[in-house]
Amino acid sequence: MDQFIDLENKRKTPQDVLAYIKSGDDIIVPLANGEPLVLLDTIEKHAERWFDVRIHQMHALKERDYIHGKYRKHLRHVAYFLSGASRKAFLAGECDLVPNHFHEVPRLLRETTKMSLVLAAAAPMDEHGYFSLGTQADYVASFIGKVPFFLEVNPNMPRTFGSNQIHISQILGYIEVDYPLYEVKEKEVTDIDRKIAAYVVERIPNGATLQVGIGAIPNAIIGFLQDHKNLGIHTELITDGIVDLAEQGIVNGIEKKTHRGKIVGTFALGTKKLYDFIDENTSVEMLPVDYVNDPRIIGQEDNIVSINATTEVDFMGQCASETIAGRYYSSSGGQADFARGIRFAKNGKGFICLHSTTRDGSISRIRPQLTLGSVVTTSKNDVDHIVTEYGVASLRGKSIAERTKALLAIAHPKFREELEFEARKFGLLY
Repeated sequence: MDQFIDLENKRKTPQDVLAYIKSGDDIIVPLANGEPLVLLDTIEKHAERWFDVRIHQMHALKERDYIHGKYRKHLRHVAYFLSGASRKAFLAGECDLVPNHFHEVPRLLRETTKMSLVLAAAAPMDEHGYFSLGTQADYVASFIGKVPFFLEVNPNMPRTFGSNQIHISQILGYIEVDYPLYEVKEKEVTDIDRKIAAYVVERIPNGATLQVGIGAIPNAIIGFLQDHKNLGIHTELITDGIVDLAEQGIVNGIEKKTHRGKIVGTFALGTKKLYDFIDENTSVEMLPVDYVNDPRIIGQEDNIVSINATTEVDFMGQCASETIAGRYYSSSGGQADFARGIRFAKNGKGFICLHSTTRDGSISRIRPQLTLGSVVTTSKNDVDHIVTEYGVASLRGKSIAERTKALLAIAHPKFREELEFEARKFGLLY
C-alpha cells in the first residue's frame, strides 16, 4: 500500500522538474525511445534559468534548438553517438561529441560528470512499486539507486524485465504522458545485400549466439536463417528481425553459456511489432551496456557471431565505420566492443560488411588508405572477416601482404587493377 501513497506524492507536472536542476549540473538522458520528450521540451523552454547545464546523451531523437547551440551559455548537448537530430549540429560546431566504446559510457559519465540527474522515459508502475525503463537499459540502468531519477511515464512504453527496474522510492518524481514510440522502419534489402548476407549465413553454425546490428544487410541475414536451429541472442540492439526468429523457434537460446534461454540486449529499436513482442516478455532481458557490451562477458559465449557494417576498409583491415568521406556521421557504438569480445570467445567470429563501392559505383570502399579525415572504429588488430558482395576476406592472423591480397579479391573487379597498383606503390605487396 505504501508505494501507492508514494505514487500520488511523486506525481508531478512537467514544470516541477525545473526545481531539481541548478546551474552547472550534468543531466543524463537515455538514447532513442528512452528520451523523455516532454521533460526536455520543458527544460529547453526555460533554458535561460541556468548557466552551464550539460545534457549528456547518445543518439538523440528530436532535433532541438539547444542541440544547435541556441542556448550555448545555458544548455549544451554532449553527444556520445550522433543521430539525425545532432549530426548537422556537431559538424557546425554547435554541440560536443565524446569518443567512446559503448560499454565504457557508464564509467565515462561517472568519471567526467557530476551525474546530477537522470531523466528517462518509463512504463507505468506495477503492483510491486516498480517502473520499467522499457525499450532501454543502455547506460542509465547502471545508475539506478545511485543517481536521482525523474521519469516520464508513458502507457505506450513496453514493460520489459532485467536490470532496468526502478522502484518508486528511487525516483524524485514522475509525469504522465501519452504519445507513440518512435519507429524505425526496416530498410529495403537489395540484391547486393542478399549476396553479402548469403556469405555470412553459411558461416553461422547452429547453436550460435548472435549480435546483429540494424540495417539492410542484417535484415537480409536474418531472412536467410530460417533453416538454422537453436540460435541465441546477445546483442546491444534488439530489432524487428529477432521477433520473427524467436516466434518461429529458431532463436531459443538453449545453447547459450550465459543467460540460457534469454534474449539479451541493452536497448530495442524498431517498429510497433518489436515493442509489442518485448512487452511483458520474460524471455527478453534488458541489461546495462557495461555488462552486455563488456568484451569479457561477450567472450563467455563460446560461439558468439558478431555482424556489423562499415563505410570503408583499408588494406591493413582498419574499418572506418563512423565517418563518411572523412566527415563524422555517428560514433563507435558497440562495434569495437564486439570485435574485441569475439576474440575472447572459444569459437568467436566477427563479420564486418560493406558494399564494394559507393552507391553510384564510382569509388571503391576497399582502399589502400582510408579517406583523409576518416576515423578507425575497428582496428587492424581486432578485425576478423570483411564481407562484400564478392566474397569474404579472413584477416585474423594474416600478414599485411596476405590481407591486401584477400581484400583485393573481394573488391569490385573494375577497381582491382588500380588497387593492386596502389598496394605495390605503398609497399604492401611484394
